[in-house]
Amino acid sequence: MSTAATGNDPRPLAICLMGPTASGKTALALALADRLDCGLVSVDSAQVYRGMDIGTAKPEPAVLARYPHRLIEIRDPAEPYSAAEFRRDALTAIGEILAAGRMPLLVGGTMLYFRALIHGLAEMPGADPAIRAGIAALAEREGWDAVHRRLAAVDPASAARIDPGNRQRVQRALEVYLASGRPMSSLHAAQSPAADLPCRLLQLALVPADRAALHRRIAARFQAMLAAGFLDEVRALKARGDLHPDLPSIRSVGYRQAWDYLDGRVSRQEMSERAIAATRQLAKRQLTWLRSWPGLEILPGDEPEPDKLLKLALKRVQEAST
Repeated sequence: MSTAATGNDPRPLAICLMGPTASGKTALALALADRLDCGLVSVDSAQVYRGMDIGTAKPEPAVLARYPHRLIEIRDPAEPYSAAEFRRDALTAIGEILAAGRMPLLVGGTMLYFRALIHGLAEMPGADPAIRAGIAALAEREGWDAVHRRLAAVDPASAARIDPGNRQRVQRALEVYLASGRPMSSLHAAQSPAADLPCRLLQLALVPADRAALHRRIAARFQAMLAAGFLDEVRALKARGDLHPDLPSIRSVGYRQAWDYLDGRVSRQEMSERAIAATRQLAKRQLTWLRSWPGLEILPGDEPEPDKLLKLALKRVQEAST
């Protein structure tokens, strides 16, 4: 597939393939890689961690052997991984793929990482100990749900995109507003595409039209994870002794609910229901991002015929390449 310049932009083409969890991104990415000789880059904040395979829906080892993905299994679960680190590593991976004469294909559902790559990282006010102390006092008095509600009152866009259980991100978004008087979402919205990208981007998104069908796939996939040994995977992580539920890795959807179950806080049935509900909420937040994402080409995320979906995606690539 040609990566010829479009208009006055001489840069080669790269593909960003986004979408909510369980929308079929991996299957389409592998099909595109077969047709276009793509180098694959994972855009997934949980798949970066080693030893977290089943619960992150990481491609099977045989698939990774045939279709190597950069930025999978690059970090120990005890070590947090940031959007800034992702951007650095993704730019390196893109450069290596382009140098090999291949087309980069970035695939995943961590929208914060895609934004960091495409727009860079916005200038934000620094940490303010006094403001953080006030937020912590509110959380102590009324709980973190109250902190999230406060954020929703002043920055509804950020609140819709941030998991209420992610205390660090909730705190930071509210801190940015209290320190600057501006919502974090407005600071991000003022950004333009970063000038240091070595390629043009075709931004594709798999967006299911049938939300109920997506919810059924999410539930079925979690049950399949349990059957594949997901709880044993979490037991092995707990047995290390150096991991805890406040780490970003263990806060990943599914893992924190399984951790609570293994700690005896909830029943197996409650764990399963909570994990599925949390995954649905994740999909909802991902779709919230996509609804306001500029320059996005929408593909049907519930297309029953894979060949038809592949042809549609290839058509978009062809149009962007000429």
